Amino acid sequence: MTTAQQVNSHRPVILLVEDNAADLRLAQEVLKETKLPHDLLVARDGEEAMQILRRQGNHATAARPDLVLLDLNLPRKHGREVLAEIKADPLLKTIPILILSTSKAERDVRACYESHANCFLTKPVSIDEFSKLAALIRDFWFGVVQLPPKVPAT
Repeated sequence: MTTAQQVNSHRPVILLVEDNAADLRLAQEVLKETKLPHDLLVARDGEEAMQILRRQGNHATAARPDLVLLDLNLPRKHGREVLAEIKADPLLKTIPILILSTSKAERDVRACYESHANCFLTKPVSIDEFSKLAALIRDFWFGVVQLPPKVPAT
């Protein structure tokens, strides 16, 4: 077991922000296939994502995510707005944000990195490619990287 795995030995919490039902089901399935024990929180739009992150309303008891998988094209609040809000919030800005989008547009990639996204990933087309990507996320973010410590609830 690596040092990062020892540090991250708790059950990680992943927030998946995705409005497309088919992409959501696919992501849930491939995350299960990685065999990484995890808790998955799901937000169907940008407003709900911020409520989960800030533990507001129906999400007052939500666990703080260790990692956010964020789609860009979301209803109610665009993914870039969500990213900017997270990175501007002193209590949330240390959570790694992985953009997972169908976009390959240079302007989207640039804008996300300028807003301090931790990485920009293009959604794979096939289930096999998506499974490989999920395994890479598992291995890197939960096997190699030392994630920031949890911030106590306020």
